[in-house]
Amino acid sequence: IAALLRQAEGTDNAHEAEAFMAAAQRLATATSIDLAVARAHATARTAAQVPAQRTITIGEPGSRGLRTYVQLFAVIAAANDVRCDVASNSTFVYAYGFPEDIDTTHALYASLVVQMVRSCDAYLATGAHRPTPTITARLNFQLAFGSRIGKRLAEARDDAKREATNSRSAAPGTAIALRNKEVELRDHYRTESKARGTWRASSASAGYSSAARRAGDRAGKQARLGASPELPGARPRLSR
Repeated sequence: IAALLRQAEGTDNAHEAEAFMAAAQRLATATSIDLAVARAHATARTAAQVPAQRTITIGEPGSRGLRTYVQLFAVIAAANDVRCDVASNSTFVYAYGFPEDIDTTHALYASLVVQMVRSCDAYLATGAHRPTPTITARLNFQLAFGSRIGKRLAEARDDAKREATNSRSAAPGTAIALRNKEVELRDHYRTESKARGTWRASSASAGYSSAARRAGDRAGKQARLGASPELPGARPRLSR
């Protein structure tokens, strides 16, 4: 998976980057499925083979646009069987899932959040968002970016699951193992989560910009994955 991410980041060809990104997600899903099947046949579980909870720091209190970072993390998590609870101020997320799925989610987010901020900065620098206020344009751009990324990763995940459960080479009991994994994660979340209320990525006061949304959607289609240098305040710290 790491090799595919590096290849995606290293190419200037958008179509190649898309292919590497989709391949990384499919491989991550296939690996997760293999581990789910292995757990189904295990007589005993280690700590690394049961659902876990981790705290993902998104940003500092008072930072603007944190909701868009949370949304990006959440859509990546959804494509990788990870559930999330969000702090009321969007400064951190509780991630619930199997360790390998949380690891995958964080690896994808660490690359994509940097790309989101950079592509948004490049769009704003053109002045194409005017007369829309800069903060409104930024929020709309980044929300659209995250939404597009979520769709791309979900498509890659679904392809991998279909191949793993419907192909002639599918391991016996794969569908049952996946269902058991879903039930186990659901039960873990219900037991551990203390969340109250509903979190929303956008608010009415944020304003709307169709131009920024279209630009963010285009950037999400072209986003690449891989190791990227950290931007201040944009990339999260991962802690248990």
